[in-house]
Amino acid sequence: MFRDREDAGRRLAKALEKYHDKRALVLGIPRGGAEVAFYVACGLNADFSILVARKLPYPDEPEAGFGALAEDGSLSISEDVRFMLSDDEIRKIVQQQKEEIRRRVRVLRKGKPLPELEGRTVILVDDGLAMGSTMKAAIALCRKRKAGKIVVAVPVAGDRVAREIGDLADQTIVLEKPVPFYAVAQAYVHWYDVPDSEVLDLLDRWENERSGPA
Repeated sequence: MFRDREDAGRRLAKALEKYHDKRALVLGIPRGGAEVAFYVACGLNADFSILVARKLPYPDEPEAGFGALAEDGSLSISEDVRFMLSDDEIRKIVQQQKEEIRRRVRVLRKGKPLPELEGRTVILVDDGLAMGSTMKAAIALCRKRKAGKIVVAVPVAGDRVAREIGDLADQTIVLEKPVPFYAVAQAYVHWYDVPDSEVLDLLDRWENERSGPA
């Protein structure tokens, strides 16, 4: 188990040691993945930012999802959902998540664009993979932006989802694959929903540390 997201990030950085000082770009998926990614980037002396992707939740069961949407419109969606929701319901949910994505980009990244991805090694980090839908949408965005190499690095995932992501990414690092696997939270001693304020604090801290003394 991991003590917390900081512990998970530091341990991931050790597993990614070959990317140390290689100008890799670490992108955390907020909100939980932002803290893990921050410590990965620190450990690798890499660049750091966030990539916003959102799960598409079922109306009556928001913890479950039928796909995900990334900030550029890249969509990962289960075909099975069409047996459960109408096209109008799906469009409404997608629109709601588009609005939340715009809010997160405006608030968390202060409206700044994603860093340039073309030709770069991009390390996508979350605090774990449950269904893997947000990570699939993030990978699709990176492919469209012509990333040179896409590495997915997470502390924990189920074996099936890890294999699915492995088929999409160039490299996948998963530190723990518990059996049975119920939820990402089971791998952490201290688990809580990360607020916007903590993500902002991490990004401000990164900018301040990188800019150095005035």
